[in-house]
Amino acid sequence: MEIEGSVKLIFETQTFNSGFQKREFVITTKEQYPQDIKFELVKDRIDLVDAYNPGDDLKVHFNIRGNEYNGKYFVNLQAWRIEAIAPQAAEPVDFGSAGLPEEPPMADDGAEDDLPF
Repeated sequence: MEIEGSVKLIFETQTFNSGFQKREFVITTKEQYPQDIKFELVKDRIDLVDAYNPGDDLKVHFNIRGNEYNGKYFVNLQAWRIEAIAPQAAEPVDFGSAGLPEEPPMADDGAEDDLPF
């Protein structure tokens, strides 16, 4: 699965007595109703988020992991790949002297337009 959003928080790495390590981060989706979603990185993937800062736009690839512990059930979103989303540059618009965009020149190859409208 994958989801896009901007980085809201990046937490420090947690190391447990067993030697297991994980790192969590939160992204905010860019939907009509934005959601803050927490992901975790485990083992050798904890450094995947090092290159990013709050506000950076990302695409996060993840797996849903569910488990039971002492009669309680937990769901984790385990990220395994993170990609930066490059900001889309707006195409420059020439407003001409009237303040309106100019129409692009049409190629005149001498052929008649056969469109019905």
